[in-house]
Amino acid sequence: MLEVKDLSIYFTDRGKREDAVRHVNFSMKAGEILGIVGESGSGKTLTALTIAGLLKKNAIVESGEILLKKTSLLELNTRQWQQIQGKKIGMIFQEPMTALNPTMKIGRQVGEGLKLHSDCSKEERRQKVLQALEEVELPDPEKIYRQYPHELSGGMRQRVMIASALICKPDLLIADEPTTALDVGTQESILKLLKKMNQRHQVGILFISHNLRVVKSLCENVLVMKNGEIIERGKAEMIFSEPKEAYTKELIAAIPTRTKQNAYYDLLMKKL
Repeated sequence: MLEVKDLSIYFTDRGKREDAVRHVNFSMKAGEILGIVGESGSGKTLTALTIAGLLKKNAIVESGEILLKKTSLLELNTRQWQQIQGKKIGMIFQEPMTALNPTMKIGRQVGEGLKLHSDCSKEERRQKVLQALEEVELPDPEKIYRQYPHELSGGMRQRVMIASALICKPDLLIADEPTTALDVGTQESILKLLKKMNQRHQVGILFISHNLRVVKSLCENVLVMKNGEIIERGKAEMIFSEPKEAYTKELIAAIPTRTKQNAYYDLLMKKL
């Protein structure tokens, strides 16, 4: 479904070059949940943003190919990207309060994708938005439809983001640190929801995180990135039980242990 081949990206700043992603290769099957883990600056988010067509102007793709169902994404122009973003690729960002428009009501924001990518009437669009809000298990969709982002909790805003990302039934959902800004209990509910949406819609999920516990509980396969390169890959269980690379071992060893909070966290993750 998704193929990334020999992807290399660098930044330019005042005439200076800085390599950010180097010779990245991986693929995803339809309906797969693939995790990418690594420290800040490892290139995981930049890789995801490139797939989504959201690179900044000073980020240059030096080489590589990205295929989504055999469509070459790096060859698309601006108009063609508009037909892909939201329709074929959905995106969930780390902080929904900054990703959502504070001046626009929830119903209108969730329905924007349908307005761009379908010929639904206004009433049909409203009904589909209400259905999407209900599907992500938000209480009283009619009320939330009329509310603004600041009137909702962090967990509710993230559910709105998920509804918005899935409203057009995309092939790929990119989740960039979607639970980092949430408390542990809310994290669990959002992760359960993502897994449920994956199973219900067979949407592929590219899950970006620095939290190894979360990745282990949610993802089937894992890529470990360091300094812009994939240094290890494999089944989630194998990566965490028998890591091969020293860097992966260090990441796992850095997970705090023997605290009440982490014991509670592990208990929640086992329920996924």
